[in-house]
Amino acid sequence: MVCLRELKRSLTAALLILAGVGLHSASAEDNGLERTPVLGWSSWSFIRKLPTADKMKAQALALHNSGLQKIGYQYINLDDFWYQCPGPQGPNVDSYGRWITDPSPFPPQGDTDGIKVVADYIHSLGMKFGIYVTPGISKQAVSRNTQIKGTSYTAAQIAEPSVKENNYNCKGMVRVDYSKPGAQEYTNSWVDMLATWDVDYIKIDGMSDSNAADVKAWSNAIRQSGRPMVLDVTQGSYTSAIAPTLMKYANQWEFAPDVECYRCEKGDSSYPLTSWADVSNRFDYVAKWQPYAGPGGFNDYDSLEIGNGSDDGLTPVERQTQISLWALAASPLILGIDLTHLDPTDLHKYLENSAVLAVDQDSIAAKRVLNTGSQQVFAKKEPNGEAIVGLFNTGAKSEEVSVHQCCGSIAWGRPISRQGTLKLLGY
Repeated sequence: MVCLRELKRSLTAALLILAGVGLHSASAEDNGLERTPVLGWSSWSFIRKLPTADKMKAQALALHNSGLQKIGYQYINLDDFWYQCPGPQGPNVDSYGRWITDPSPFPPQGDTDGIKVVADYIHSLGMKFGIYVTPGISKQAVSRNTQIKGTSYTAAQIAEPSVKENNYNCKGMVRVDYSKPGAQEYTNSWVDMLATWDVDYIKIDGMSDSNAADVKAWSNAIRQSGRPMVLDVTQGSYTSAIAPTLMKYANQWEFAPDVECYRCEKGDSSYPLTSWADVSNRFDYVAKWQPYAGPGGFNDYDSLEIGNGSDDGLTPVERQTQISLWALAASPLILGIDLTHLDPTDLHKYLENSAVLAVDQDSIAAKRVLNTGSQQVFAKKEPNGEAIVGLFNTGAKSEEVSVHQCCGSIAWGRPISRQGTLKLLGY
C-alpha cells in the first residue's frame, strides 16, 4: 500500500504522478479561441475600486520584470470602475449607447481613448490587455434612445426596462432582448469599440442562468469583430443549467462568491486579500463543475491570492493548497496581488513552479475521487496514461491518506502496484 502519513491541516501533501492508470477526462466545446487556461493578473483584488492608468502600467511593468511573463503570465486585466458612473441611472454612454471611459483616472492622449493608451503600453511590453463589462444596456441609453451604430434601430427598441441587470458600480443596467432587431448589432458595436482599443480579453460580470442569450451574443460579437478575444463569463447567480451555453460560447466561467475576504480588510487597505474560509469553499465547486471543463473552456475559480507573503491572508500551507487545487482543476491562474511587492518565496516556490504550472496547463479538470469531509483527493489522467493526484487534508488534525485505497479502487478499478508508479511533484 502506498501511503502518505501525517498530512497537516489544510495541507496539500503532494501532487503525485501515478503511472499506467486510466481515468475519464471531460472535454469542453472547441470555440476556436484559447485552448489552455489563461495566466495573468487582474486589478480587482488589490487595486479594487480605484484603478488608474498609472497603477495599471506599474503592475504591467512589474509582471514584465518579474520573470513571470516569460513562463506564460501574459494578461493584464482591468476590472470594474474604469467608466463614468454618475449614479443609479446607469453608466454614462456615447451616442451609440456604450460606456464612456472616465478620463480622470484614464486620461486620453489627443484623440486616443484613455483605455487604449493603457492597452498600447501593455502591448508594448509584449502582453495582452483585458477589460470588464456587465450585461445589458444603461438606462441612460434607453432614456436618450441612442442610435445603434450602423442601423436604424435605437436603444429603446431593444431594451427590457422592467428587467434589471447586475452592475455593482452604478447599477442602472437593464436587459437587452436579443429577439429584437438591432440587439445583436448593439453588442457587435460594443465589441467593435473594444477591438479599436485593442482589447484581448472581455470579462462580463454578474451573469445568471437567464443571461444565456448574452453569452451567445457576446461570443458572436467577438467573432464578427475579427479580433481574437477571450470571453470570461462571471457568475452573479448562475447554476450548472447554463453550463452547455458556457461550454459552447465562452472560454472560461468564474464563480461567486468572490475569493476576496472583504470582511477581513483593515481600514482602507485591501489586505488581507483572502482567507482560508474563502479558498476552502472552492473544493465543492471544483468537484461539481469538473464535468463541464476541458480544452477550450475552463472553470475559473477566481483570483490566485498568492505572492504578497502574509498580506495574502493565507499561511504557506494554505497558499500551497490554493495553487495546487487551481492547477488540478485546470483553472485560469489570474493573480490578484500587488505585483510591485512580490514576496520572493511566493514567487519562486509557487508562481514559478514549473511542475505545478504543467499540471494546470494540461487543460484537464481533475475529478474528486475521495471526499470524507477532511480528506479530499482529486485526480486526472494525462495523455501519456499517467495520472496526477492531489491529496488534501482540510481537517484540524493530522491524518493518513492511502493512495492505494483512495485512488486504486475508486478512480480506476484496479490496484496500483507498490513500486515504480509513484512520483512526487511540486514543492
